[in-house]
Amino acid sequence: MGTAKSRMDESILVCVYYGPNGERLIRRGHKMATIMDCPLYILTVDPLPFDEFDAEKSAYVERWQELAEEFDVDEFIVLDNEKRPSAKVIKQVAHEHNITQIIIGQTAQSRWEEITKGSFMNVLLREISFVDFHVVSVDRSVKDENEDLYEKGVRAYLVKENSDFYVKFTLTKNVEYEGIFFKEIGTDFNNGIFKFFCGHKMCQVHIADDIVADPIQFKKQFKNN
Repeated sequence: MGTAKSRMDESILVCVYYGPNGERLIRRGHKMATIMDCPLYILTVDPLPFDEFDAEKSAYVERWQELAEEFDVDEFIVLDNEKRPSAKVIKQVAHEHNITQIIIGQTAQSRWEEITKGSFMNVLLREISFVDFHVVSVDRSVKDENEDLYEKGVRAYLVKENSDFYVKFTLTKNVEYEGIFFKEIGTDFNNGIFKFFCGHKMCQVHIADDIVADPIQFKKQFKNN
């Protein structure tokens, strides 16, 4: 990431939230940034800490990370455990990165919610007056076919024993990596996926009967990061 851009007077921020529309927004942002030859940033904000993300949420974050690398964006910003209103966070990020264009998805908000709570777009306009907004209409979320494959994620750890890595649920001095384990539904054993941040990238390994299924591929992920 970080390829030099010629139009430093413009800078684009794509704000994504969970659902199939995030990828569409990122692709729109990439198209605009390519035309304008300017920096591109992606932001996602969540009030929950990373270790409380479910399998669906973490899968979206992982996909956005892949797109960020594919499109050579300047930075993919993940702000978890964020208690401030989203508009405040977006304002801060926009200021820090000299953003001039912000892309957001049209929120699925009822008329009653707009009357009682106010339009999120209007809140943004009040908070951020120095940028241009691009509101992209989005399709209603389609249920992911993999959504019900895993149980709710739990904090877990990888411990190395001889040449294998085992998933454990108690913190000990022998822990190598900390992350979230998503157990496959309908299995009595610890089969599933273990997800964790490696630097600024989300990584994952498959677990089969408590053990990392492919230790060679597991080590290769760290070598590439």
